[in-house]
Amino acid sequence: MEVELREKIAGEVVLSPHPGRTLRKWREDFKVTQRDLARELATTPSVISDYESERRVSPGAGFIRRYVDGLLSLDTRQGGSSGLRYALPAHTEGILGLREFAIAMPLKSLADRLEAKPVSRVDLHRDVHGFTVLDAPRAILSMDAVRFVEAYGWTTQRALIFANVKYGRSPMVAIRAHPLKPAAVFFASPGRVDTLAIRLSEAENIPLLTTALSAPAVLERLEEL
Repeated sequence: MEVELREKIAGEVVLSPHPGRTLRKWREDFKVTQRDLARELATTPSVISDYESERRVSPGAGFIRRYVDGLLSLDTRQGGSSGLRYALPAHTEGILGLREFAIAMPLKSLADRLEAKPVSRVDLHRDVHGFTVLDAPRAILSMDAVRFVEAYGWTTQRALIFANVKYGRSPMVAIRAHPLKPAAVFFASPGRVDTLAIRLSEAENIPLLTTALSAPAVLERLEEL
């Protein structure tokens, strides 16, 4: 699994139009600070920052290899929780679509793409690293607390997009009860959003947005990214 993960990360960086931003996305997914990674690579945080912000010329193959090896080594010493998360299966009943972005996307840009509007008073200034589209009733009925982890794919910093939502209470209660939290929650073509769902969104500091688009339309727009 480690070899496959190493190849996937390196491949995304090499093929990305913004390799520095892709490096940063992976470091954040692994919950590694620039300082800790710099210490692992025997360099300075400013070097890591310069590559990630693309103030330096795009990193070569040697630096990318060291960068990825550093992330995996730090993760292993911390118990390997990130690597284990990537090994989880991504297919289960209730999941209609799931993908990681090669480059982190501002939540506001994703909201514009889906013609979504916020319904809770939570700051939208955050990045999203991927998305999962779920059929709300099927997901809630078929996924226990352990299997709900599958909805998070390779990173929790993602948008969970629920279809077939009437009031939105059940998805937000499930999110409230689970230790893993998404970066944002969208309801696709919901009915009237219940005030409890909005209050839970604000209590958890998770933006809650709604779009009039149907689930197939949401998936189509996301696949165009």
